[in-house]
Amino acid sequence: MALRVPKAELTAQLSESMIEQFGTVPEPLQATGHHPDVAQAGSEMGARVAAWNVADESLKTFAHMAVAAQVGCSWCLDINYFLAQNQKLDLTKASRVPRWRESEVFTPLERDVLEYAEAMTDTPPTVTDELSARLLDRLGPAALVELTAAIAFANFSTRNNTALGVKSQGFSDACEIPLAARPAESDAAVTA
Repeated sequence: MALRVPKAELTAQLSESMIEQFGTVPEPLQATGHHPDVAQAGSEMGARVAAWNVADESLKTFAHMAVAAQVGCSWCLDINYFLAQNQKLDLTKASRVPRWRESEVFTPLERDVLEYAEAMTDTPPTVTDELSARLLDRLGPAALVELTAAIAFANFSTRNNTALGVKSQGFSDACEIPLAARPAESDAAVTA
């Protein structure tokens, strides 16, 4: 599937800046560039979320990837795996986020964070008091608030990208470990 809107004409300066950062112009920017206020707000919010530093970066990255896997945003999985490599996060764990329930590599805290990300992404959300209490106990209030807001932003990004037809641009192709595919619905039914 191609973008559901044509690629917007971006300024040469913006395009050059993106190419310098990522090697290419990210498709979400090419899609939202038709409405500069929307593109700018999304970029600014993304930068603000990335600058928060109370919650552990790996927990936030893995949570974003869990949201992306659930929503079906291949672009978000792709770019977050690439960023995980550049942030020197555990790439084995990053590669297994889409199939985290089947993997033995995650700590109990990481498993709770991934469950929390998916529960926030469910429609309606299915976050339980018990799960929130476990996270609050281990993270503290400030980190839990930050993690929650980061997951909410992940939902904004992934749903926006998916609706606009944004797909993976191959950022993770340069990484050493390929991303695990999310189990198909039929696989889940067989294991249930």
